[in-house]
Amino acid sequence: MTLQLHRPDGRGGLVPTPPAPGQREDWRKGLLSRRWRVARLRNPEMNPISAPVAVAFWLVLAGLTFGLLVWGYGSHFWH
Repeated sequence: MTLQLHRPDGRGGLVPTPPAPGQREDWRKGLLSRRWRVARLRNPEMNPISAPVAVAFWLVLAGLTFGLLVWGYGSHFWH
């Protein structure tokens, strides 16, 4: 909930307000370059990877963790 879509009602609460007429409904259009309006701006925080790579990462991490635990208890590193 943001104040962009919810306004104070004067009694201590918030009331949803519909977007103004003519307001852009596609937020991706707001990512256009403001200076030249030529190219879309990239979102560097969102760089998705494929599902098989993600699954492989978690399986390798789980295997390494399991191997570390087995080695630690097997060698009596942890009493």
